Amino acid sequence: MYKFALIGYPLSHSLSKIIHEAAFKSLGLEGCYEILETQQDELISRIKYLRSKGFQGFNVTIPLKVPITLFLSGVDNIANVAGSANTIKIMKDTSMFGYNTDVYGFVEAMPDELKDKLSGSKAAILGNGGAARAVGCGLSIMKVKEIDIFARNIINASEMAETLRPNFSNVKINCKQIESLKNLSEYTLLVNTTPIGMRSKAMGVTPISEDIIKTMKKESYIYDIVYNPLKTELIKLAKKYEINTVQGLDMLIYQGAKAFEIWTGKKPDVLKMKIAALEAMID
Repeated sequence: MYKFALIGYPLSHSLSKIIHEAAFKSLGLEGCYEILETQQDELISRIKYLRSKGFQGFNVTIPLKVPITLFLSGVDNIANVAGSANTIKIMKDTSMFGYNTDVYGFVEAMPDELKDKLSGSKAAILGNGGAARAVGCGLSIMKVKEIDIFARNIINASEMAETLRPNFSNVKINCKQIESLKNLSEYTLLVNTTPIGMRSKAMGVTPISEDIIKTMKKESYIYDIVYNPLKTELIKLAKKYEINTVQGLDMLIYQGAKAFEIWTGKKPDVLKMKIAALEAMID
């Protein structure tokens, strides 16, 4: 029987258990997926628990995607480039290998029209955590020419930029205080990687003001990786001003499906995973 889990904090909003149970069902596999709230100072004890209780893998979310890398015996190329891991495979000897499926999920969830527009464009990222690193990696793979990282902690943002720059020398990466963001008209894409707007965290709040949002061109895109609620305040305001949007649920589904494949060697039905998530949100 497979045993997987999600660690991070907070997790009351998480749909990961729902989508992975749907993945098990779609393949006729027996398994369980546990939600284990874990704060940063609990990470070592949580790792010991997962190893001792026979878990074969686990997902990692805020605020542990960067700290978890200190405990891994190795990482795949994408996790190495991003400097963060969200999917961990526990080997038979209990050593741990890290993957970053967020990059795959982030890119896979984009509509084709947006993918076509990104090459040679300019993009903005809100936030500087593990998810932001994955997004920066994904945008660089998509060959944007310039990325502005807007964050409250410039030191952390600079560390993120320094992680990405050696691998993407053709991409200009800038770090800026989020308070300096006043106008979005130069960006093809804005991505929110902060938890602002998340259920149980700051639902109903937007990471930037409406006055800033409305400066974005209608043919551009706002991508919010927050998936619960489905329509965050940021997404609602983007739609109000007829700006194209990408919601976070598809990224969750695609990264989860990739993680499930890494753990089991089998590809689950992503449509069934998404239907299960949507049904849970309606309930």
